[in-house]
Amino acid sequence: MSLYQLRGVTRAYGRRRVVDVEALDVERGEIMCLVGPSGSGKSTLLRLLNFLEPPTAGIILFDGQPVPPDPPLDLLRRVTTVFQRPILLNRSVRDNVAYGLRLRGLSLDGRVDEALDRVGLTAFAHQPAHKLSGGELQRAALARALVLDPEVLLLDEPTANLDPYNVGLIESIVRAQNRERGTTVVLVTHNVFQARRLASQAGLLLEGKIVEVAPVEPFFDSPRDPRTAAFVRGEMVY
Repeated sequence: MSLYQLRGVTRAYGRRRVVDVEALDVERGEIMCLVGPSGSGKSTLLRLLNFLEPPTAGIILFDGQPVPPDPPLDLLRRVTTVFQRPILLNRSVRDNVAYGLRLRGLSLDGRVDEALDRVGLTAFAHQPAHKLSGGELQRAALARALVLDPEVLLLDEPTANLDPYNVGLIESIVRAQNRERGTTVVLVTHNVFQARRLASQAGLLLEGKIVEVAPVEPFFDSPRDPRTAAFVRGEMVY
């Protein structure tokens, strides 16, 4: 059974329909990359998958159960998001990574140090978070998510505007988290090269609609829809 099943899901703000997904399944333990141009509804779809807001219409099933409009805390805690522009507390890097554990009343028990090591920030543990570079900031936000050992990790343009070194680091961390912990990953990006490197499944989102979803090789090498073919060639598609 798919971990996520979306059926007839829409999200509208006033008269503007931002997401209009007839059907989408996300399998447990996969890395799904959703690509599309800016304004195609990718970030809004992630908010629906994180249960931050309910759909205007349709149903989202998670682990076979319908997600209620006001999800319980234990469900919310199974999913963690790293946003494109993460906000860190005005504290040390270590305190930021530990924050979620403390909020949940969980023991730190070496988990913070492990998370910092995994993202290559051990040497920065006691530095103020606001002094981090862009790539370091994104890795700190990723450590803050991974320390909670989430069942699902949602990533919103996690390497936008980063240098190749930090892009490579973050991609390797995400790949290891999926391979070693079995974490289901949904990543939205406009970067087709990143999607090809990371994804087991890839999909194209245009104007809030899913155009095509397929395993990564046929998605890029033999797409069914001409809009997908154009997008992966680097053409402007709207």
